[in-house]
Amino acid sequence: MSTSYRTAPTETDRMPPGIPYIVGNEAAERFSFYGMKAILTVFMTEHLLDRSGELAVMSAEDAKFYVHSFVVASYLFPLIGAILADWIFGKYRTILWLSVIYCLGHLSLALDETRLGLGLGLSLIAIGTGAIKPCVSAHVGDQFGTANRHLLSRIFGWFYLAINLGALASTLLTPILLDPASFESVFGGLAEPLARFGIRPGPGLAFGVPGVLMALATLVFWLGRNSFIHVPPRGKAFLSEAFSGEGRQALLSLLPIYCCVAAFWCLFDQTASAWVLQAKDMNMQLLGTTWLPSQLQAVNPLFILLFVPLFSYLIYPAIDRVFPLTPLRKIGLGMFLTVPAFAISGLIQVWIDGGATPSIGWQVLAYGLLTAAEVMVSITCLEFSYTQAPPSIKSIVMSCYLASIALGNEFTAVVNALISRAPLDRWLEGANYYWFFTGVMLVAAVAYVAVATRYRGRSFPPQAS
Repeated sequence: MSTSYRTAPTETDRMPPGIPYIVGNEAAERFSFYGMKAILTVFMTEHLLDRSGELAVMSAEDAKFYVHSFVVASYLFPLIGAILADWIFGKYRTILWLSVIYCLGHLSLALDETRLGLGLGLSLIAIGTGAIKPCVSAHVGDQFGTANRHLLSRIFGWFYLAINLGALASTLLTPILLDPASFESVFGGLAEPLARFGIRPGPGLAFGVPGVLMALATLVFWLGRNSFIHVPPRGKAFLSEAFSGEGRQALLSLLPIYCCVAAFWCLFDQTASAWVLQAKDMNMQLLGTTWLPSQLQAVNPLFILLFVPLFSYLIYPAIDRVFPLTPLRKIGLGMFLTVPAFAISGLIQVWIDGGATPSIGWQVLAYGLLTAAEVMVSITCLEFSYTQAPPSIKSIVMSCYLASIALGNEFTAVVNALISRAPLDRWLEGANYYWFFTGVMLVAAVAYVAVATRYRGRSFPPQAS
């Protein structure tokens, strides 16, 4: 690595100079990922073509299986990215190079609407987003020294806000870019002039815009290269540090926590699959607007933007006055709150199976509870994982946390793969599908209490002194 880069933070109580580039990169990258993911289920079930250009769409069960399998891959590749970063290349170069692969994945989705383009595109995106994910969050922490470490919690909050600003914008926009009627309604007189330049609604445009944002994210990250702290890779010492001594102890202590948290992601990521398909059978009019089924996912990042400051400045301090609120307790409260959130979707499906057309407002209520749970589980786990990791293996620990997301989605993917077979096709049809996952969450939340009370770990500084 070039010696012109700083390898250790300066002792200051101010914000590190590289943070704006990291936050800007994260907002654009998350726009690209969530914009693509928001329309994935609808694309698979309504727009997918064969090689001759004819429609060759997937069933609802197949689409859910492939969406969750893609998420599994996206959250398993962090293990590879962490090893590349901590062992060989360092975080900066790993993030930069794999971002290029990420861009190529978006290009494939935009240019080829068949299963070949879909498979190639999702594979490249899974490699790109997965491998850079643990490096980015650990790279944030690397920018801080002992004098400004007190700002770390605030930055992880802002980091999460950047994620959700990007997600909010993209989940509102990309469904419109995919649907011709919505595109005409929103852009009106601009639709015809845009068509002259080849800009027409459909999968090419809907997947292409997130690709442009990913290219912008890569550029922003490169522009910050001289402002970042570049922690050098550990080389061969990385392996012995990761799997012996305090590194092994940290991993062994955290893994039971992550296994329980996997159940949260098992339910949460169904907002991009099962909840989208459920919304098709609901009354989509709300607040004077007719929403698209995939567009309603924007409610989640909108609630995040409202809930992060609400929880930080009001709810957490209020709870802490009567009940000491440790990170592990925050996670536990969030897991129990997920149970009623998914139970609402089960109730919605009961009404639909009874021939009713319930208002989408019920799903908004479920999103509210689920987002509150996300604030307690996801943001807390992100910061907790970083602080509990020894300096030499912070990327590895972050990737193990992200693997819990993969584990939860793999469970969901397997369940959906089995639904078409007897007897699960009868046991888990209709509302029973949602009650099953609600029960899984309740069991996991109870198990988490037992695991968390036995947790023994320690906090580590941002990097070795």
